[in-house]
Amino acid sequence: MAASFQSLADFRSLLADLPVSDQSAQIAATERNMQLTKPPGALGRLEDLAIWYAGWRGQAAPKIKSPQVVIFAGNHGITAQGVSAFPAEVTAQMVGNFQAGGAAINQLSGCFGAAMTVHALDLDRPTGDFTQTAAMTEAEVVAALSVGWDSVDGNADLLVTGEMGIGNTTSAAAIANALFGGKAREWVGRGTGVSDEGLALKADVVGRGLARHAAVLDDPLEILRCLGGRELAAMAGAVARARMLRIPVIMDGFIATAALSVLERCQAGALDHCVAGHISAEAGHGRLLDALGKAPLLSLGMRLGEGSGAALAIAVMQAALACHSGMATFAEAGVSDG
Repeated sequence: MAASFQSLADFRSLLADLPVSDQSAQIAATERNMQLTKPPGALGRLEDLAIWYAGWRGQAAPKIKSPQVVIFAGNHGITAQGVSAFPAEVTAQMVGNFQAGGAAINQLSGCFGAAMTVHALDLDRPTGDFTQTAAMTEAEVVAALSVGWDSVDGNADLLVTGEMGIGNTTSAAAIANALFGGKAREWVGRGTGVSDEGLALKADVVGRGLARHAAVLDDPLEILRCLGGRELAAMAGAVARARMLRIPVIMDGFIATAALSVLERCQAGALDHCVAGHISAEAGHGRLLDALGKAPLLSLGMRLGEGSGAALAIAVMQAALACHSGMATFAEAGVSDG
């Protein structure tokens, strides 16, 4: 189904009317969980994950059969400010690596049976340098949201979104700072490995970007347009589409979480169908997760991006559903429940 929105106003209206979890399925899943051959709560958070997933899929005993990983790539005009340790050409080079199956995300997707696709968004046209102008026009950000929206497979039963874009940790830090306040230095991180001087430069760039666009910082979608990137907008579009299809989502690291935070700040509860796959080593990610009330499934010191941390967490979700839907009940196993 092609995107039905033609403007940010249309997209905002869409977010105001999102489907919710199926409470009857969630209650049925809770009742099933209490009958499984284990002490109550013995599987810890796996039990909560299974019940949460069941509510979104509308089934008391669902299974994960068709996970999808979607990677978006975009280039950023902000790299002209020297915020990255790598040149912008690396974005296109890494897209080629994804397409050839040579990246970490390819291996992780394959490990857990996830179908993976890559979408490069106008790599020959970087976004505007947000210290000088808006990163995107309304038409450009809507086009990027639409790419994300259209990328979601309606048959998928779990979604991971990832990104590639030299300079996008700076864009993500600017979005996070604009959405949640604080000092720029509290949101910037080393990204691809910048020095202390580079870190200070990133904070300065973020501060100048927010000052430049101060007039629109009360509107999350305008924050995405003015400070974001095409790949960030595409992730937001994909996750919004997943919500419409009641497909649960595993969020990746700092960049993905910053992009998706736009949805939550635009409409409270917009990320209720999402769990945090991991907490990354990138400064600011933990602050974002705290602000969203999301507890990460994994903490492994990862900071690669590409959807890699979220893809790894697919295994946790698969395990939760395998236990919930595959275990015998006390009655089925002929075991006394005390």
